[in-house]
Amino acid sequence: MKLSHLIDGEWVASDASAASINPSNTEEVVAHYPLGGAAEVDAAVAAARRAFGGWAAASPEVRSDLLDRVGSTVMARAAELGELLAREEGKTRAEATGEVMRAARIFKYFAGEALRRHGRTLESTRPGLDVEVWREAVGVVGLITPWNFPIAIPAWKAAPALAFGNTVVLKPAQHTPAVAHALAAIIAECGAPAGVFNLVLGQGQVGAAVAAHPGIDAISFTGSQAVGGKVAQAAVARGARVQLEMGGKNPLVVLADANLDRAVAIALDGGFFQTGQRCTASSRVIVEDAVHDRFVAALAERASALRVGAALDPATEVGPASNQSQYEQNLRYIDIATADGGRLVTGGDALRLDTPGYYMRPALIADTAPDMRINREEVFGPLVSTVRVKDYDEALAVANQGDFGLSAGIVTTSLARARHFRRNVRAGMVMVNLPTAGVDYHVPFGGTRGSSYGPREQGFAAVDFYTQMKTVYVGD
Repeated sequence: MKLSHLIDGEWVASDASAASINPSNTEEVVAHYPLGGAAEVDAAVAAARRAFGGWAAASPEVRSDLLDRVGSTVMARAAELGELLAREEGKTRAEATGEVMRAARIFKYFAGEALRRHGRTLESTRPGLDVEVWREAVGVVGLITPWNFPIAIPAWKAAPALAFGNTVVLKPAQHTPAVAHALAAIIAECGAPAGVFNLVLGQGQVGAAVAAHPGIDAISFTGSQAVGGKVAQAAVARGARVQLEMGGKNPLVVLADANLDRAVAIALDGGFFQTGQRCTASSRVIVEDAVHDRFVAALAERASALRVGAALDPATEVGPASNQSQYEQNLRYIDIATADGGRLVTGGDALRLDTPGYYMRPALIADTAPDMRINREEVFGPLVSTVRVKDYDEALAVANQGDFGLSAGIVTTSLARARHFRRNVRAGMVMVNLPTAGVDYHVPFGGTRGSSYGPREQGFAAVDFYTQMKTVYVGD
């Protein structure tokens, strides 16, 4: 498959290209994608700027209808899009198809939100004057998205941007260009006017050009803290608004009164499913001493039984790492954790299967201390560490350590402890007796501290980033 940029409604090829590789079979090329640069970004931004006035002024019903068609088309093609996503990213077919359906639902949700953008009418303190407050589109929005949710994250950024009258330049992750290309093709097929939605493929230089471009009014980024900091600097330096989602090191607290089987199932889901490649994954589990050893033994038994395999194999429960650099990082953190004193209970070894791929057995590391690197740095793989604590108070204190604050969870049968935890844990999202990963598409998404910067994403909160307020006074 040979991919192209989508600029001003036209598919634009490039001489230079790179390959997207199937992580389940590294001998298979999924797609060849063009290596865009500053010139392609310039052209895409110019097209988006030309299209902005007409799109922002269009009836909200026009925007709503487009998003609804996109959602319906994605939904109708869920099987083929899910297979492409599984081949390119490495999720199991079920996980990939589920992500595609989430993207479809997001477009349909924001089709409704396009019709619900509203303002206020107020009485002025001065007689004879009326005050109106409107929400209007920001302008041209640059979207920089990661490889771990290659259709859902572009959807939850692009759908509200388009719904509220903005035009878009999307730079997707270099490891999953084919999925983004498929989404762009559907948006174009469903009738997006030329320049309203633009796609520029490539590597890091494309993202840097988008972040620094003077013609882009707002940047929404999801990725690492290191890159997010650079994006913020470039955007703020020229006065653009910026929204950053930069991952997490999410704690799951297991108290002694918890149902142990349920706690293990929650930790298994949150830590290992989708190959641990979720920013909301519960990668550190904080367990009260009274149940720690039984919990670790039970989780190790369940983790070791997970079947690792190719993404499209129906028996696979944990797919490969998405790319070579992530795979190498996963293995490197096993060595880091054990060198720091952690005990490898199960897994952590590279696997050789029928096809060459980035396979690793899910790893559980016990006897770790809160200040170890394994508990402070995001690994982004199927690797879970446990920390033993004496009581709830220590568990809460450990949960609140570190630079991240995206998601946090607790497993307990105590309503008092659950209430105290959800009020006092330093996280943007809190789960009680549920995995830390898994957020509905119609509610706000985001964290505290180094996990997030700027207004929340998704749901009713998305309007705060993708629109700006205008206050209007009306006299006689």
